Amino acid sequence: MKEIDERVHLRQITVTHPAAEENKFPFSVPTIRSISNLTLDQPVTLFVGENGSGKSTLLEAIARAIGIITVGKESAAKDPTLAAVDPLVRNMKLVWNQKTHRGFFLRAEDFFGYIQHLRDLMYEMQEELLRVERDYEDRSEYAKSLAKGPAAASINGIQRRYGDDLDANSHGESFLTLFQTRFVPGGLYLLDEPEAALSPLRQLSLISMIKSMVPQNAQFIIATHSPILMAIPDAVILDFDQNPPAVTEYDNLEHVQLYRSFLKDPDAFIQRL
Repeated sequence: MKEIDERVHLRQITVTHPAAEENKFPFSVPTIRSISNLTLDQPVTLFVGENGSGKSTLLEAIARAIGIITVGKESAAKDPTLAAVDPLVRNMKLVWNQKTHRGFFLRAEDFFGYIQHLRDLMYEMQEELLRVERDYEDRSEYAKSLAKGPAAASINGIQRRYGDDLDANSHGESFLTLFQTRFVPGGLYLLDEPEAALSPLRQLSLISMIKSMVPQNAQFIIATHSPILMAIPDAVILDFDQNPPAVTEYDNLEHVQLYRSFLKDPDAFIQRL
């Protein structure tokens, strides 16, 4: 048996398959139906495969089973958009090497909604500061500063994490800022297609961050389509286009072979379509 890296927090996922559920989602997904025991023996595990292969479904079920927080600081266990995976969660067992309460679950679409929430909150707090200025016009500066305190603190907190102007940053910059401020030692991070808002250069920046966190006992489970992220050093790659998901070498991945063929001669590749 391969030795499990001591930096790994979540080391095993086992799934039972109730007969009554076998034709219902998510057990209707062939890859999910094929999983009985999945071992995570390295700090970085990559789930790869085509859309519909089950990689995101399994990642969502793991997040819900743990009750890990989402980027919006809500528990995944309470997120109604994840309720469809509950049959899998009920039949899933997580085995820990060392349980951690640090980390978060990220879906790209949730992050875009989170940034919009921050914009709305900034606007509300700025309106509150203006209201205090009007209502406390005849009061002392001390009283005025006390009244402004909660709104000012909220604005300062957002600016400290994301800069003075949320609209000034691209989605990619905001993504990287989130990772820079929320990656902490000893955390478990479940990332679903984080490349969605990242240019190739920023994907390399994310790899650099992950490399720096792994020696600090951080564990990453990442569902991705990106051949760049698939090249994270020492990552275990699980191919969800196989049933059950199988450990696959980088050079043997269909995504990697396709990109290499395309980049070698784009014109000839497109003409064959």
